[in-house]
Amino acid sequence: MLNKETIRKMVVSTDHFLGKLFTFTVQFLIVVSLITFSIDTLPDLSPEFKNILNIIEVVTVGVFTLEYLLRLIIAERKLKFIFSFYGLVDLLAILPFYIASGFDLRAIRIFRFLRLVRILKLFKYNQAINRFHRALVIAKEELILFGFVAVIMLYLSAVGIYYCENAAQPEQFKSVFHSLWWSVTTLTTVGYGDIYPITAGGKLFTFFILTIGLGIVAIPTGLVASALSKARESEEKLKHH
Repeated sequence: MLNKETIRKMVVSTDHFLGKLFTFTVQFLIVVSLITFSIDTLPDLSPEFKNILNIIEVVTVGVFTLEYLLRLIIAERKLKFIFSFYGLVDLLAILPFYIASGFDLRAIRIFRFLRLVRILKLFKYNQAINRFHRALVIAKEELILFGFVAVIMLYLSAVGIYYCENAAQPEQFKSVFHSLWWSVTTLTTVGYGDIYPITAGGKLFTFFILTIGLGIVAIPTGLVASALSKARESEEKLKHH
C-alpha cells in the first residue's frame, strides 16, 4: 500500500521512475484533452466518434481527479493548497466535467471552455516555465513601470493623431477613444491598415510613433531576457551548493 511519503515522491519528484511516469502520464493526458476539445468543435461528428471522445474525457478527468486528491493528501496545509494558484488550476481542470455532467452543454458552454484551464497544468511540470515565472518576479517593478509608460504613450498618441486627422477623416478618427485603436496597432508595429493617416502632419506624427513603437516592443524583451539570465544563474548556484 502506498504511504504518504511514497505518494509525495511520485507526485512531486521526478528523480525516479515512478515520478517520471506519473508526470509524463499527466502531461500526455493534458495534451490529449486539449486535442479532443478541439476535435469536439468539428461539425457533423458521428455519434460513435463522439462516444469515443466522451470516453477519453472520462479517463482524463479520472486521472486529473486522482492527481488532485493525491496532492491534497500530501499537502501539509490543505486549505493553502486548495486556494493556491495551482490548486485552483487543478480544481478548475476537473470541476466543469462534474458540473456539466447533469446539464445540457449547449446551455452552459462556459463550462466546456473552462476545460482549457488544463493547459495551465503544464506550467508546473516545466522547469523552463518556472524559470520564466522567477524572471517575471525579478523584473516585476521595471515591467510595471514600463506598463504605465506604455499606457501613457497610447493615450498621447491617440490624442496626437486625433488632432492631426479628425478634420480630414471625421468618420475614422471621431474621437480620442476611436483613435486608440490606431495607437495600439501603430505602437505595437502591427499596422492592420484599416485606419491610417492621410494628412502630411498625420504621416509625420505616425513616423515618430512607429519609431517609439519599435522601442516599446524591444524594452520588455530585454528586461525579461536579462531577468531570465539572473534566474538561470541563481539555479546554477543552488545546484552547486
